[in-house]
Amino acid sequence: MSLETSFERRSLPLEYPFTIARGTETESEVVTVHVEDEDGRVGIGGAGPSPHYGETVATVEAVLPDLLAVVEEIDDPHNLARIERRMRETVERNPAARTAVSIACHDLAAKRLDVPLYRYWGLDPADTLETSYTIGIDDTESMREKTETALERGYGRLKVKLGTDRDIEIIRTIRSVAPDVDLFVDANEAWTPREAVRKIERLTEFDLEFVEQPVPAENCEGLRFVYERSALPIAADESCVTLEDIPQIADRCDIANLKLMKCGGLREAKRMIHTARAHGLEVMCGCMTESNASIAAAAHLAPLLDYADLDGSLLLADDPYDGVPMPDGRIDLADLERAGTGAVLE
Repeated sequence: MSLETSFERRSLPLEYPFTIARGTETESEVVTVHVEDEDGRVGIGGAGPSPHYGETVATVEAVLPDLLAVVEEIDDPHNLARIERRMRETVERNPAARTAVSIACHDLAAKRLDVPLYRYWGLDPADTLETSYTIGIDDTESMREKTETALERGYGRLKVKLGTDRDIEIIRTIRSVAPDVDLFVDANEAWTPREAVRKIERLTEFDLEFVEQPVPAENCEGLRFVYERSALPIAADESCVTLEDIPQIADRCDIANLKLMKCGGLREAKRMIHTARAHGLEVMCGCMTESNASIAAAAHLAPLLDYADLDGSLLLADDPYDGVPMPDGRIDLADLERAGTGAVLE
């Protein structure tokens, strides 16, 4: 066997400017990895790096030659354990870059067996979820309009970004136009612990599922303070980056939110899921604003999750890659007709 590897950078405009408590983005900078075998089958993987975690497309491009050299040296896409171990030994950080290569190798391995990735893992495609769709921070009327558009498109689970001086007004407005949808909120570290407890108490009247990352990740005791006093379940995102974080947050939240771009690979993501379960936590898989070159792989984890927040490609103005079918936001693995992750350049 002789594997050939390559990568390319893309700038993908978002449908709307996307604002959270710490900033706004109008496009998603991604890097797509290709791993091709001698029969012309190509594994596709994507990196959607986040500067918040110390990565950019420039850092991804800088380390990918070394990571892809590992794949070419091992020369066996099925030896995923060795590939991910060697990549971590070669590049300690840069999890989004390592994830892109991990996804491409998983995609190629499943394609070589002509099975979708969930079947390669032995998962049940019927045991899946509906992804949430995110409403970013904007003026209240624009958030109302975006919510109405989401409902028109059939989305039945919404995630609302908070972290403003009008958080209660925002949720009241969105609930007025979406009284029946499943709804949760994400403060992206914007509140102080005492502010979070006060706001969550007021938010209880709006029938929310949970509150994501109410306080800064570095404030571990603040997260515990909120968790012990919160009237709603708490999800940890920025506080839950790697496998080693799971035991640290187990007594500070109800839900662990992993993301492929944080954890460094698909095998590591599965380890995080099982570790979170062992610590009595529910599990969500989230994402950055990404293309289906990476979202498609995350969708195959759905049978292992309690919640899916995999709308990264849905927020793009146009995704060059097709992926796992998501009619009305429902992750439909059973209707996936392609082997591997399902990601394909349209």
